[in-house]
Amino acid sequence: MKETILTWLNRLLVADVFLVFLGFFWFVAAVIGRSVGVPLGLDIWYKLWLPLFNPAIGILFLGAILSWGISKISQKLDSNT
Repeated sequence: MKETILTWLNRLLVADVFLVFLGFFWFVAAVIGRSVGVPLGLDIWYKLWLPLFNPAIGILFLGAILSWGISKISQKLDSNT
């Protein structure tokens, strides 16, 4: 059961990392595009910041901490038995 939960948590975190990277690269491209005068969707990115990218970063940090905590507790329990 624990292994299944960790597997799905890690899969979720990998997908979340790709979403965060996608948002970061989109932001960089849009800022460069705006400075050159090419519209690359910076306004759309700003509209998606609060409902999509901000929670994705929070989920990434929470998931990483949760994964670390589960592995530490698992190590502690395995060393006691």
